[in-house]
Amino acid sequence: PIYNIRISVTSKCNLKCFYCHSEGFSKGQDELTLDEIKAIVDLASSYGVKTVKLTGGEPLCRNDIVEIVSSISSTPGLKEVSMVTNGHFLKNYASKLKTAGLKRVNVSLPTLDGLKYSNITGGGNIEPVLEGIKEACDIGLNPVKINMVLLKGINENEVDDMISYSAKVGAILQIIELEPVRIAAKLYNEYHESIDELEKMLSKRAKNVYYRDDMHKRKIFELDSTKVEVVHPIENTEFCANCNRLRVTYNGAFKPCLMVSGNEVDAKPYLKSKDYDGLRNAFLKSVILRKPYCIS
Repeated sequence: PIYNIRISVTSKCNLKCFYCHSEGFSKGQDELTLDEIKAIVDLASSYGVKTVKLTGGEPLCRNDIVEIVSSISSTPGLKEVSMVTNGHFLKNYASKLKTAGLKRVNVSLPTLDGLKYSNITGGGNIEPVLEGIKEACDIGLNPVKINMVLLKGINENEVDDMISYSAKVGAILQIIELEPVRIAAKLYNEYHESIDELEKMLSKRAKNVYYRDDMHKRKIFELDSTKVEVVHPIENTEFCANCNRLRVTYNGAFKPCLMVSGNEVDAKPYLKSKDYDGLRNAFLKSVILRKPYCIS
């Protein structure tokens, strides 16, 4: 069953993180309109989808992002609208987004070192991100989750610092294993750091360890100071077997699996023509095309 959809509302981004998979799709034009996004959410909700996560690109690059959140947050049956953001514009948007109905945010933060951050993101400035995280925590876009992609030779020694920082601001740290999706094999081989040893370390420190049953059976390590959630897709059959999400690309295609290319179901023609029977059929076809895919 599908309980969660991730909608890429734009392919635009103000950063150029070298490990970014762009939700598994190439960048381009012809973004979904507000009305088209609303139509997709209405349809998905009618089939039992409970949560919507807005992604990109960088969703805050859209001028109408507050209107999008406001439009879909009141959808009958929907429990939560959340967002993944790089945080650069979050300080200015956080309060407006919460008022519009956004429940929580995930903020990408691979390092606390300003120079490293600039190198990873293609010239980004870390200060607005830290300010955005603080603002989101202060106004209650909770739980704020900090997404840290683990990168060998770059940030694998910063885990303790990231745990301390997350505890200080009142956020949950989510450590993500690098995936071989839309990045060169050379980059993956150079920067992939196995999450296994990290999980062993966290297990020793945790006062409680449990699984997030609603998403990939992810392990959550409850420490004295904060929680650490681990996203471990590599050589983990539980990860795909317990996936309950569907992706929607910025230009209106249903993507059954992030790891697989070429099986997208184009829904844009039905959205443009307001052919909602066609849209429904495209949605159901994409659900049928979902198959477990284990990265080894």
